[in-house]
Amino acid sequence: MPRPPLPWPTCSSQGEPVLSGWEQELSDVPRRPPLLPLAIAPIRAAFACALHMHQPTIPAGEDGRLMSYLQDMLMHPQEGDNHNAPQFLWCYRRMGDWIPQLVAEGCQPRIRLDYSGNLLWGLEQMGQEEVLDALRRITVATYAPYVEWLGTCWGHAVIPSTPIADIELHIRAWQHQFVALFGVEALQRVQGFSLPEMHLPNHPDTLFTLVSCLKRCGYSWLLVQEHSVEQLDGLPAKYVPNGLVARNSKGEVAEITVLIKTQGSDTKLVAQMQPYHQAKHLSLHWQESLSPPCVSQIADGENGGVMMNEYARDFMPVWHEIKANPQAGVVGLNGSEYLALLTAQGVTADQFPRCQAVHQHQLWQALGDSPITPERVAAAIAHLEQTNPHFSMEGASWTNHLRWVKGYETVLEPMERLSAEFHRVYDPLVAADPQVTQSPAYREALLYVLTSQTSCFRYWGSGCWTDYAKTICDHGMARLKETSV
Repeated sequence: MPRPPLPWPTCSSQGEPVLSGWEQELSDVPRRPPLLPLAIAPIRAAFACALHMHQPTIPAGEDGRLMSYLQDMLMHPQEGDNHNAPQFLWCYRRMGDWIPQLVAEGCQPRIRLDYSGNLLWGLEQMGQEEVLDALRRITVATYAPYVEWLGTCWGHAVIPSTPIADIELHIRAWQHQFVALFGVEALQRVQGFSLPEMHLPNHPDTLFTLVSCLKRCGYSWLLVQEHSVEQLDGLPAKYVPNGLVARNSKGEVAEITVLIKTQGSDTKLVAQMQPYHQAKHLSLHWQESLSPPCVSQIADGENGGVMMNEYARDFMPVWHEIKANPQAGVVGLNGSEYLALLTAQGVTADQFPRCQAVHQHQLWQALGDSPITPERVAAAIAHLEQTNPHFSMEGASWTNHLRWVKGYETVLEPMERLSAEFHRVYDPLVAADPQVTQSPAYREALLYVLTSQTSCFRYWGSGCWTDYAKTICDHGMARLKETSV
């Protein structure tokens, strides 16, 4: 018997995030096609900037209660760089002020927003209604042509070192959080996905799972780092959409469109609006058949002096310059808008270049014409890892100096134990009755699982951050023990 329709998730009056309970309903939410760019002179080149915003959840409240690290910064302004917390809050809300102002001035601004579930819940926990209201202001349909939200993992988990069974939980939990704050109509316009730490898995089974989950959850494209992908012949590709081919160790294939981020991770590139200037150069020199090209870039939206200060100086003038020079044919577009523009020109996805995750060319070449089986893939990976010091199945992220695995066993082992225990306890219960995902006990346990996988607990090295992760895992295991008694 089908269960009766539920009201859409809303923010919890108890302050806990609503991370589950509407899985099937969210699967059935249709996505709205993006609006085409307003008619201007022929578009010769475009640029698409995105802002990544994140604050981890830490066990620093009373009795180890989970709270936002941003709240902890505000409570201890004299420690380290905590004095930046008010500036961070301004960064989280300022697009809600800038976009309406530019539109009122006759400009056509564009921005993509990637806010982690941790941060969105943290703003809710802290009662930062001014920030949330500013974001709601530009999330309504009126500003849909100008602002595009990107989905992401709720707990800012790096995919290659996240238990495979938890990948879809993160993706779904973020959608629940987003709907609770902004409504289901806003989710209908979310078509692109942003990877935490830009970390694309290259192990065949993990990548296949990710792509399959994204498509199942309604996403049509993915933003990836330039050096995390390669064309099928091993060469790089950028500036135009690619079709990412994900083949698993059984030979099954899933594909998704990717937009390739360029130029590393320096926030100066976005803060100083460098993608616009690069697009101006491409408009004069682009000679490929697939046109127009689009320079896609993402940066932290709050970290560093350039984002806190120079971005405020350089963001606004660019849109006025574009407004004053339509004949140049250089415009800002959002990702889904760019893809819609190509579709309107008759370009279909099968005309996109094909790419795969980095190092997969070596893997498939090593297998040759042999049938693809899990055993042969595992053997080929082991051989390549032994004979080629540059070969790795740990994926690639925005930084090459972190692999998110080596040296972090003290975090990964309890994290994996917590995940395994969560699935041991709840998978049979959910299989018997899907409404279990609405229970407070399930949501609390899920919260600890997702929070424990946050990348910050490894990025900052050993010490208090790894201790935070172990504490979260301990608390999560205690909750599960209470459930399984």
